[in-house]
Amino acid sequence: MLEVERKYYSEKVEEWKRLYPGKFVVVKGRELVGVFPSMDDALSAGGAKFGLDSFLVRLVGQGEMEVSVPALALGLIGANPPRANRRSGSSA
Repeated sequence: MLEVERKYYSEKVEEWKRLYPGKFVVVKGRELVGVFPSMDDALSAGGAKFGLDSFLVRLVGQGEMEVSVPALALGLIGANPPRANRRSGSSA
């Protein structure tokens, strides 16, 4: 998974180190989708554009770090389940 994106990143990383030091890049396929000041911004933009499809986010010049972002973190699903019933006999 993400082999194409990783290969593209490795081909471009030296150029991007000069252009975008300390920034986060979003890569999909062989395309630089965007450059962002924070991982949160990069993940939000990638999630908004690609939904549940995978995309690569990297801090330019840093080593590989795998991050799994569930749909919950992208706001694609809710985390507030209905309130569980209290045990019988307890007051509300």
